[in-house]
Amino acid sequence: MTSSPPPGPSPDSTGGPPAELARRLGTGDAVVIGLGSMIGAGVFVAFGPAAAAAGAGLLPALAVAALVAYCNATSSARLAARYPASGGTYVYGRERLGDFWGYLAGWGFVVGKTASCAAMALTVGAYAWPGHEHLVAVAAVAAITAVDYAGVQKAAWLTRMIVATVLTVLAVAVVACLTGGTAAVAWPVTSTGMTAGGVLQAAGLLFFAFAGYARIATLGEEVRDPARTIPRAIPLALAITLAAYAIVAVAVLAALGPGQLARSTAPVADAVRAAGAGGLVPLVTVGAATAALGSLLALILGVSRTVLAMARDGHLPRALDAVHPRHRVPHRAELAVGAVVAVVAATADLRGAIGFSSFGVLVYYAIANASALTLTAEEGRPARFVPMAGLAGCLLLAFSLPLPSTLAGCGVLAAGVVAWLVRRAAGPR
Repeated sequence: MTSSPPPGPSPDSTGGPPAELARRLGTGDAVVIGLGSMIGAGVFVAFGPAAAAAGAGLLPALAVAALVAYCNATSSARLAARYPASGGTYVYGRERLGDFWGYLAGWGFVVGKTASCAAMALTVGAYAWPGHEHLVAVAAVAAITAVDYAGVQKAAWLTRMIVATVLTVLAVAVVACLTGGTAAVAWPVTSTGMTAGGVLQAAGLLFFAFAGYARIATLGEEVRDPARTIPRAIPLALAITLAAYAIVAVAVLAALGPGQLARSTAPVADAVRAAGAGGLVPLVTVGAATAALGSLLALILGVSRTVLAMARDGHLPRALDAVHPRHRVPHRAELAVGAVVAVVAATADLRGAIGFSSFGVLVYYAIANASALTLTAEEGRPARFVPMAGLAGCLLLAFSLPLPSTLAGCGVLAAGVVAWLVRRAAGPR
């Protein structure tokens, strides 16, 4: 019976020591990368479908999503500090629950987030050059992949600029919405149209926006002093994001009301227009495109690191297990992810990608919480109710999503299980 290869970096092509990524990111860099993932295109597009599901329960749905995200972040931070390697929950599941569960987490993350990458690229195209979304999307993927290839510090520097721009645009939009003439009358204080199922479904859709702190964990091999940096960076990035989303949610509800918000495909732009500040719409458009670029940048960073970790263990082609000798990044994995995302962005309509991505990521975090439950007190396990609540919350939200998203997500996971079984059957031969 053959044994599985040991986890961790493989030797470089010269037969020397294992090729490892360089630890260049401090706490500030890690927080910025998390913010770039979370305060991205989701804040400009997610409130519409969420309001359609929740009715007047948008803010309770946001609170539920944030609570589940907090549990996930706490579990992920403790695990990332103990296993500071690329791959995030793929590594945690493998080490704490067994090879299969790590593989399933990695499979769901890579497939779901690849679709999310393409959706972000198409968002750039939709705002920057309507009618030519696919062309712009492919160009955006090529440009962002080139930035990631040049080194993680350059990516962190660009993300810092993007986050600053997006927060500025959102601040201007919020002020316009809350001081506009319609703000006092458009948001009735009522629970009309709010159901428990609708709130849960909206929370699942909004969770799409909070999943970016995974990028901090998947970059664990590139963070300085990970045992100290990661537990600080993840909750800080999550807290800033929650504050920003709550303020924007209040502003767009005040300007549009739940009904009009539910029908909007560009909620922030429509809210600004409804508040009588139509001259700011071009600024919001620039902010949305910039936010989508920031999300795409952080997503490709995270997916490529998970691909690297899975290639090290033989779940993906071994050729992807390579670190650039000068830039110290997983260059083959980045190029492979960029190529796949470009093809999907050029050929697919991913308007349903939010639900599909949310399902995959919720399963990913369910495995993270299950992994955290196996930690001992000496290993830094959080209070037991945190991973238990996170696990239950992830599963509840995953199966509260729209039926097409749930079915597609289950289909992707089933395909991953089949691939796992085929590989295991072929292994002894």
